[in-house]
Amino acid sequence: MIQFNPLTIKQWRRFRSIKRGFWSAVLLLCLMVLSCCAEVLINKRAVVVSFEGQLYFPTYANFFPGKTFGLDYEYETNYRELQEIFNQQNDGNWVWLPLVPYDPYENDLKDFEYPPYAPSLRDKHYLGTDSTGRDVVARLVYGFRLAMGFALFLLISQYVIGVAVGCAMGYWGGIFDLFFQRIIEIWNNVPFLYVIMIVASIVVPGFWTLMLVMVIFGWTGMTWYMRTSTYKEKAREYVSAARALGASAPRVVFSHILPNTISIIVTFVPFSIAGGITSLTALDYLGFGLPPPTPSWGELLAQGTSNLETPWIVSSVVIAMVSVLLMVTYVGEAIREAFDPKQFTYYE
Repeated sequence: MIQFNPLTIKQWRRFRSIKRGFWSAVLLLCLMVLSCCAEVLINKRAVVVSFEGQLYFPTYANFFPGKTFGLDYEYETNYRELQEIFNQQNDGNWVWLPLVPYDPYENDLKDFEYPPYAPSLRDKHYLGTDSTGRDVVARLVYGFRLAMGFALFLLISQYVIGVAVGCAMGYWGGIFDLFFQRIIEIWNNVPFLYVIMIVASIVVPGFWTLMLVMVIFGWTGMTWYMRTSTYKEKAREYVSAARALGASAPRVVFSHILPNTISIIVTFVPFSIAGGITSLTALDYLGFGLPPPTPSWGELLAQGTSNLETPWIVSSVVIAMVSVLLMVTYVGEAIREAFDPKQFTYYE
């Protein structure tokens, strides 16, 4: 059985005592798990098809042509139409569609009508469609998964570089510290948006391209905090004892100093995630982010502001963004209080 030290248990209890932060963390975790299973909940492919006593699972399988289910075409089956046909035939065949039977790339166009279409329970467009007929719910959910994944990858990459460089600066100091200080000062004065514009004019910016550019410019933020903390911890007695026992510099930094500065890293994690989400959304909104038709909150926000006569687009993405950022902020606030040895704020 795993044994936690008393300080960790105390911090966990303090985190749970801050209700809005704790329940925000639970809700965010549930949303992330659901978004990872989005293909089962939001997809144009059926979850299960029963045809002539045999079960088919199109969601996570290769596509099935229409002739597989007795239709007269070779391209991929339209499962919404197939469900209507089976219901009319009433011969024991059935189709189990996802809750939202559209994927984020599908253009659902109608005769004699032009998108965007208003929310409709009959058509199962619960928040309507965008200007090209794509379902807003589908693009919101898949956009949430993409934004959270981007923010988490960005967080890990920036923190690995920033923590390592910051700890090294604080531990060794001297010329090494001065050299990296000048490098960081120069790097911070390079205009990030101009670099993104230049990159976007040369190559089509993809997920990993944007990730690389943002990691290159974002690792410096954590460096200063880790440098200061490491410089302070280096003067403590346990570091001198570790050196006297023959511990190498990397072992002293990463096995002794870093665990005692972990509270700084944990405190900044939620705010870094919020920064990653807003950065990607802003770049997509300006047109320098992920290429269309990638489901993105920024692209959906741009469509909403261009079609103000269809308020369901802009209101949906704004409410989703504000809700997620509020939850992340509440989680960050609760973590800060849980790891703070002095509680200045009391929560009911």
